[in-house]
Amino acid sequence: MAERKLNTLATGVPGLDQVLGGGLPELSFNLIAGGPGTGKTTLAMQIIFANATRERPGLFLTLLGETTLKLLRYQQEFEFFDTARIGSDVHVLNLAEQVLTGDLDRVLEQIVAEVDRLHPAVVGIDSFRTLVRPSAGPDRSDLALEHFVQRLALHLTTWDVTSFMIGEYADQELRNPVFTVADGIIWLSQAVDRNSVVRKLQVLKVRGLAPMPGLHTSRITHRGVQVFPRIPERAENPRPATGGRLSIGILGLDEMLGGGVQRGDSVVLAGPTGSGKTTFAAQFIAAGLRAGEAAVIAVFEEHPDQYLGRTKVIGVDLRDAVERGQLRIIYLRPLDLSVDETLQEIQEAVEQTGASRVVIDSISGFEMALAPTFREDFRESLYRLVGALTGLGVTMFSTIEVVDSHNGLLFTGYRVSFLTDVILSQRYVEIRGELQKALVVVKMRGSAHSAAFWTYEITPNGVLLREPMTDYEGITTGVPVRRLRPPQHQHPGLTAQEIRVLELLVRLDSATPARIAEQAGVPAAELAGILERLIRLEYVTRQQTDGEDHYRARAHPDGT
Repeated sequence: MAERKLNTLATGVPGLDQVLGGGLPELSFNLIAGGPGTGKTTLAMQIIFANATRERPGLFLTLLGETTLKLLRYQQEFEFFDTARIGSDVHVLNLAEQVLTGDLDRVLEQIVAEVDRLHPAVVGIDSFRTLVRPSAGPDRSDLALEHFVQRLALHLTTWDVTSFMIGEYADQELRNPVFTVADGIIWLSQAVDRNSVVRKLQVLKVRGLAPMPGLHTSRITHRGVQVFPRIPERAENPRPATGGRLSIGILGLDEMLGGGVQRGDSVVLAGPTGSGKTTFAAQFIAAGLRAGEAAVIAVFEEHPDQYLGRTKVIGVDLRDAVERGQLRIIYLRPLDLSVDETLQEIQEAVEQTGASRVVIDSISGFEMALAPTFREDFRESLYRLVGALTGLGVTMFSTIEVVDSHNGLLFTGYRVSFLTDVILSQRYVEIRGELQKALVVVKMRGSAHSAAFWTYEITPNGVLLREPMTDYEGITTGVPVRRLRPPQHQHPGLTAQEIRVLELLVRLDSATPARIAEQAGVPAAELAGILERLIRLEYVTRQQTDGEDHYRARAHPDGT
């Protein structure tokens, strides 16, 4: 038997088709339910305008006491609403007078007559719960309403239309019989936490499709209703993993990282206030811009103009890149922000600019900008954010503010170290009565890196690495003690690059020239001469495996 695919309608609501599992099933009977003020009417209107045509118009029947003119007055403020289409593509009728009689048969006859007259493609009925008088008693009201809905559903499914009814329901009413009749159920709600209110949408049911589970953030803007799926949609044509290294843009730091960061990695820079996190991030972006790459910066703690002004002071002027479209700065400050809104805005900016570098400055500010309801599972939020952005093929650089502790080295403060590929940690140390800044590479997946603390300064031209603190002990206490050691000549006569290659081979045991060049950060043209010299000095041996050269470190005759 040939496979039949269920036809679906695009709802015209950004993000909703993805949550529904592909759209609204054609010819289905649906329920849009939830409390007052959750956006049910606007959602229905948006779906009608997206699917109505002159040949197969949309029909919106309101059973409420408000007039048609009042309904249209407010709906026309949304971008999806086109006044010129009212009366041709979209018909809005008020049946409040028929509802007031309490005669449900008459109401049903009127609906049938309008559908027969217009032959619509989509029909919306708002709100069917007003059909039953409360004075009839709860039992009779529920029974009458259930009977009416079943008869209406029978008509709608035989009319070759896609329909949805709008009703106000509380969470405890989910067992109402009307929910068994509907083919699809879209539940709208508002989550209140302290002074914050966040709109959420859940697809409780949709026959024939696999909807996305869970609660999804929604927002009503001038465009109408917008839904932000919890699970980001995978790019249809994801960027291929090109490999290679990217420069951080700070002299000496690439060497600490074994030649720069791996393309597509997630980098976290954690440090106390005033330690220069934004300066590091700005230089990472500037290095990409100089290489012809596009970039995106998401800021949460200050306006983009202030951010650009501050980076200019440290010798990095990003304004030209913004003006020519090579750099996009996203300012996300509302205190009711959701993770999914943030992620979508960054994703759109990455796709529009073709960015290969993204900076989040800072994760601490991001947490504060979120609605309280999202802060409870912030660790999960970061997991989704990092996974989605690195899945786009970009290299992500995030800053995190931590409280400098003298009881040990605090890496990130969010217990998310496992999410990142590279962790750089900043801290303050006291040396000879002066407060100085120190930097260390805590973690770097798949690559050798320096384990030494380096002092650094923030100068008018950016970050300047000073010297390694190899003569100090107790650095993580904040008050290191200097221990003078006699110089050790483990590899006499070798240059710094030759030592770096040799020490890398000691750690790797055996490696090809390509891997050595990548992880040691040595250009391939120079590496060949370095390896030949190390072989002559009997520090390294060479052997062929499967037709490819492999190099291995060996003990030197002098015992080193």
